[in-house]
Amino acid sequence: MQRVALTGGIASGKSYCLARFAAHGAATIDADALAREAVAPGTAGLAAIGARFGAAVLASDGSLDRPALGRIVFADSRARTALEAIVHPEVYRRIREWYANLPAGTRLAIADIPLLFETGHQHDFDDVIVAACNREEQVRRVMARDDLSHADALARLAAQWPIEEKVKRAGRVIWTDRGFAETDAQVRDAYDALSVA
Repeated sequence: MQRVALTGGIASGKSYCLARFAAHGAATIDADALAREAVAPGTAGLAAIGARFGAAVLASDGSLDRPALGRIVFADSRARTALEAIVHPEVYRRIREWYANLPAGTRLAIADIPLLFETGHQHDFDDVIVAACNREEQVRRVMARDDLSHADALARLAAQWPIEEKVKRAGRVIWTDRGFAETDAQVRDAYDALSVA
């Protein structure tokens, strides 16, 4: 089995690429979804976040108030590091468990992990694909997707490695700012190459 990580920057097209890989038949998993599960109501992760950040990051129903937490962690790198120390170990545990439980004969399994390089886990995988777009497009997408100001979008980008640095370290790069047809063709090429590796 080829264990592949798909990474990139915020709003760089990772989710789109992951969906296209899945459509071709690759087994896929999304670390963002795992992170949400790790802090769902009743979990040890949510309890740890409440203990570290206080009731201000909890909604009235006891769930995580993501916008409130986001305002804290994107303004304070120490707070972000504390949050990552709570969430990331559980996310990687779940990814390892997923790989271990895939059906025998699975040829290609791709985990979408936004902070792969930042967490130092790139060596856990056989190959790393970076979904990339130019910075101006990335800022535009973040602002549109998350309804953020230009300054807030830049703060989100600043919390991650620059996309250029990720591209340098990638085994493969899929450019997502050249139209859907071009992105789809790059995904297909990567799928074909990895499936026979």
